[in-house]
Amino acid sequence: MPSLTAIRLFAAAYEERSFSRAAEREHTTQPAVSQRIRALEEELGVRLLDRSPSQVSPTAAGDAYYRRAIDLLATLEQAGRDARSVGNALSGEVRVGLMPSLTRCCLAPALAAFGERHPRVTPKVTEAYSGVLTDLLRAGELDFAIVPAFDAPVGIRSRFLTRTPELLVSRPDGRWPAGQPVDAARLRELRLMVPAPLNTRRERIEQWLASNGATVAQRLELDSMYGTLDMIGRSDWVAILPGVMLAPEIADGSLSVCPLRAPPFTLDLVVIEAARRPPPAAAEAFLAELAALIEASGSVVERAA
Repeated sequence: MPSLTAIRLFAAAYEERSFSRAAEREHTTQPAVSQRIRALEEELGVRLLDRSPSQVSPTAAGDAYYRRAIDLLATLEQAGRDARSVGNALSGEVRVGLMPSLTRCCLAPALAAFGERHPRVTPKVTEAYSGVLTDLLRAGELDFAIVPAFDAPVGIRSRFLTRTPELLVSRPDGRWPAGQPVDAARLRELRLMVPAPLNTRRERIEQWLASNGATVAQRLELDSMYGTLDMIGRSDWVAILPGVMLAPEIADGSLSVCPLRAPPFTLDLVVIEAARRPPPAAAEAFLAELAALIEASGSVVERAA
């Protein structure tokens, strides 16, 4: 019977495509990873990974073994958590990764409500964009993250959370009256603030504009949500932002928020987690609290859009 250590190290090497990166992630040495996986292959009588000087790559047998291995690792992790939680209130840390649009208006009320229900749990929240959060998740530094939908890399599972409209945001005394739908063809010579290229939403925004006849006179890259909103209020620069973050502006009219039509433009948000390590019960409880706040915010946006 292969040892759990060998299976865990194989899964790490499979996901990282590197013995050295797997060793770093699992807090061991590269020779130890190589030796354990070699012994595992000898025990199974099949090669799981092909080696080269720069990387390792899975064989067909390695692919098949990995699919079962991560299910086993996840099941054992959950079994341990279930055993430790019997008769106990939720406690410990919750390590969460969120994109800036969620930390802006949904995080604080979620933290307050969760703290009342689970005072023995300490949430730790990292704000970043999807690429950084995915790397942190794979390194074992997050329990889950919420990001725009994307093709998840090896070792990451994703599940649908919500769909939110992308909305045109401008100053309230500008050319776009609040709440009035805007066809893409009317978006001409925009002074548009956009996220940096590494942000998942950047490519989607550019594609939607180009595919639907919109034109941009100037672009300003700005990855700060607060900075973007402040700039909109002070100038004729506009931005396309997720509706889930705009409930306050829709309610108080401080900025003009307009639905985009012909065609509509939406953003799917997903929860990502490590395939081999399901989120602990405290993390799932916090996710449920956060999801309820996101849904409530989405209802405000839907009525306006």
